[in-house]
Amino acid sequence: MIETILQWLDALNLTRFKPKDFLDIVLVAVGVYYLLIVIRGTRAMRIAIGIIFLVLLSYLSNEFKLETVQWLLSNFFTYLVIAIIILFQAEIRKTLAQFGKNPFRKRSSSDEDFRTLEEVCLAASLLASKRHGAIIVMEKAQGLKNYVEGGRQIDAEVNYDLLIAIFNPGSPLHDGAVIIQDNHIAAAACFLPLTSNPQLSTTFGTRHRAAVGLTEETDAVAVIVSEERGAISVAQNGRITKPMEGKALMKLLSYIFIRNRDIPPRDIARRTKDLKQYDFSSLEAK
Repeated sequence: MIETILQWLDALNLTRFKPKDFLDIVLVAVGVYYLLIVIRGTRAMRIAIGIIFLVLLSYLSNEFKLETVQWLLSNFFTYLVIAIIILFQAEIRKTLAQFGKNPFRKRSSSDEDFRTLEEVCLAASLLASKRHGAIIVMEKAQGLKNYVEGGRQIDAEVNYDLLIAIFNPGSPLHDGAVIIQDNHIAAAACFLPLTSNPQLSTTFGTRHRAAVGLTEETDAVAVIVSEERGAISVAQNGRITKPMEGKALMKLLSYIFIRNRDIPPRDIARRTKDLKQYDFSSLEAK
């Protein structure tokens, strides 16, 4: 056994292994790891598995001299680069945006963040108790200027009274999303891109699909209030949580913004039965 291992190591010719070779391997490993992190849990992950399967099939066809399979795969791989760009366009855009983040961007204090989260949670709870639909988007590292410019710019401090007034069904600004930047309401009535994820539950309407669509393309976090069910959910990284009450919402948003973490897997909605309705009638008496 030991002799076999020594023969294998000798075949690798490790004496020719240089520091630049080690750096080359590390860079490739980091790149592959980062790519897997970006596409984890998305439909792109299944596409990537399919591509890996085709590569293995190509290797086996060469080993066993399967000429017809080789011919088909060689013609397919000619257009593989174009296919990857088309299929992974959302993930490529998100990855490039991550690399383009400004590392020197000024961060607000934790006290300001906490006050903003309190106002958002209170507004979401009251809107849910009245069954008024809403989308409240909170910007993180990636800018949302394109979406802000498409809405009605406000530039006001985050206040639950203002948020409730915006999402009142009689308000001209209620049809769309509110975007919060640097603890200020930047704009209202903003339109967001809809997700095309076929795995998303059919119980989700346009409001939830718009929130998921935005978080697929950016690192923003969206709080969604369902008009039909009177339930609150949070979307991040193309995933959406199970419905939650105000206290759980505050805990989750603090986890995301104050501790700079992602939504825990246990809170992600995976089945239709996870989308149960919550009773917010107790909030109306407060």
